[in-house]
Amino acid sequence: MSQRISGSRRGEWLELTPGKLPVPEGGGRYEAALLWLERVLGVPAKLLDRLEHDGGIKLAGDRLRLQLFPPKTSQYEPMDIQAYKPTVRDDRSVEILYEDDFCLVVHKPAGLKVHPDGGSHVPTLANMVSAIYSSRGESVAPQHIHRLDENTSGPVLYAKNTFAQLKLDAAMAQKVIGRVYVALVQGVVNPSLHMIDEPIGKDRHHNSRRVVSRTGQRAVTHVELIEAYQNASLVQLTLETGRTHQIRVHLSHKGHPLIGDTLYGGSTKLYPYQMLHGESLSFQHPLSGELLHINDPWPEAWNDVQKRLSMKQI
Repeated sequence: MSQRISGSRRGEWLELTPGKLPVPEGGGRYEAALLWLERVLGVPAKLLDRLEHDGGIKLAGDRLRLQLFPPKTSQYEPMDIQAYKPTVRDDRSVEILYEDDFCLVVHKPAGLKVHPDGGSHVPTLANMVSAIYSSRGESVAPQHIHRLDENTSGPVLYAKNTFAQLKLDAAMAQKVIGRVYVALVQGVVNPSLHMIDEPIGKDRHHNSRRVVSRTGQRAVTHVELIEAYQNASLVQLTLETGRTHQIRVHLSHKGHPLIGDTLYGGSTKLYPYQMLHGESLSFQHPLSGELLHINDPWPEAWNDVQKRLSMKQI
């Protein structure tokens, strides 16, 4: 999408004013509108075909309307946000960090899965997001674009309609959605450690674990030391790849397991679970193309741990 696009929602419809449309040879204004939707707005081909088939494209004068907001029902049972507080992990509940008609970003507390896995009836982030729209009386069924580990806190991006989902899924596949993490790890990280490029595969001896393995998939983690303490470090991390448990595996492999991450050798003496948090999320808005940067403050309880580390109390 090469130009900034804006539009107005009219119920189920998005109204756009594309300006003068060059009419293709052998076609009319409708065909010109289809070309504009494909080449300028970047509507994915399968959605454009569906809209055409269902009468979801209307052209009247200089206005072009797309039926991008049909009512949908979430597959996830709404579970009241206020009634459920994770029994472990976080001092914050689910909260909205950003929202418009296309995108939703919510804070996921540690101790909460992003979506049900079929093995438990414990509420998940998906159930809580469903409850947001149920409480408003809105027929919206957001779809998550990425995931976080159960015990990792931070922002999770959702698409609120098919157009946004297709655009954001493509951005995720192209690795242009930026995610920055912070972690408190054991030991003093060498300031020269800037990148960990080690393949990751499944641990044959432990179903839940991953390990650095020559036969694994390529995994690259970028590391920046933010602050060093007597026996711990605060690091900022960005991912070039997105393997399961990548940060946890890589840092443990380098001798710096996350504080509290017992699965990968961390101690719970300072904190009861892994100290890994998604600090920020950046992505291009699927309609306007504007680069959005969403920050998510780390859990309040981390401040006490950091303070004690700084004062050499632990």
